[in-house]
Amino acid sequence: MSRIQRYPTTMPVPFSKAVRAGGFLFLSGQLAMDASGNVLEGDVTLQTRAVLERIAATLQECGASMADVVRTTVFLGNLDDFASFNEEYRRHFTAGLPARSTVEARLYKGAAVEIEVQALAP
Repeated sequence: MSRIQRYPTTMPVPFSKAVRAGGFLFLSGQLAMDASGNVLEGDVTLQTRAVLERIAATLQECGASMADVVRTTVFLGNLDDFASFNEEYRRHFTAGLPARSTVEARLYKGAAVEIEVQALAP
C-alpha cells in the first residue's frame, strides 16, 4: 500500500487537488473558479470566500477541517487588496490562524487570490 494518497481534481488540469503524505495534507493552490474553469466575477472578498469554502470542502473530503490547517501560502493579484483579503480570511479560521506567507503575483485569468494549504491529516 502506498504511503501517498492522491485526490484527483474534477477540473481538466494536470494536478491532484490534494495529496496525503507523512501525516499531512497538501492542497494545490485554489482559485475562485466555476466548474468550467472560469474565474468568478467579483472583488477579492468574494473570491477569497469562494476559495476558502472550496478549501474547506476539500479538507472535509479528506477527513480534515480548517482547524487542521497549519500553513497557507497566499498569492494576491494586487497587494492593495491585503486589508480586504485579511478581513475575509480571518473569518474562516475560528480555531486559530495558521502560519502564512503572502506574496503579490500575476494569477491565472486575472484572479484576485490563490491559496494553497498544508494541514495535519487526522
